[in-house]
Amino acid sequence: MSRNWLERPIEGVLLDITGVLYESGTGNGTAIPGSVEAFKRLKASGIPVRLVTNETCATRSAIVNKLRSHGFELVDSDICNPAPVVVSILKERGLRPHLLVSPEIECEFVELEKDNPTCVVLGDADEEFSFQNMNLVLRTLLAMKEPLLFSLGKGRYYKHKGQIQLDVGAYAAALEFACGINAEVVGKPSPHYFGAVLQALGVTASEAVMVGDDIVSDVGGAQACGIRGVLVRTGKYTPNDENHPTVKPDFIADTLEEVVNLILKTRK
Repeated sequence: MSRNWLERPIEGVLLDITGVLYESGTGNGTAIPGSVEAFKRLKASGIPVRLVTNETCATRSAIVNKLRSHGFELVDSDICNPAPVVVSILKERGLRPHLLVSPEIECEFVELEKDNPTCVVLGDADEEFSFQNMNLVLRTLLAMKEPLLFSLGKGRYYKHKGQIQLDVGAYAAALEFACGINAEVVGKPSPHYFGAVLQALGVTASEAVMVGDDIVSDVGGAQACGIRGVLVRTGKYTPNDENHPTVKPDFIADTLEEVVNLILKTRK
């Protein structure tokens, strides 16, 4: 790891939200010190920016409203999250989903038929990940001639209200094992998902950098697509992440503010 990641021009920036811009906590959480001004400066620089999140507990509008309440200036189109993407996929393939997602995003799926499901969509269902609901998903998959599971992201765990808790990837892995299938991931670290974000930014992988607090989904996922991956020591970061056996960040920064300062110095 070195500052060699700055040698190639950076023409697009992908940012995780929770753990990079703000910390989830009681109430509405708290903005990470320096992140509001850093985000504002980055946007003002003219470098295209997208907030790339596996957040599936809220719609894009709700995410934007929450960030605005912390002082961030953004619009819905700044957000890339999995729910609208998977809805497009289901429409294209004529699939009928059984949903195990947060009630907050069920409105995203209203246009889809759900009787006699031909697939399962698994999102961050939080308290809905009950024994009963997981078993219903299992039975639904096993009743299909060709079980098809979509996982909105594949993170192992995340930090919520100051505590680490299981992410959707852990539940998807249980269903993969039980059914003998592989989930189709829509969200980080899926190469298809990163590719869609690059397309939205209008840049190539070699021109972009991803900043996140998840060593595997954020940093490793981006690097697998040829995007530079920067790890920040905020959010769910732990010191062990710096010695990950397979993922080696291009750079490790204390905060987003440090990353933005370094990027903007190269633009002068």
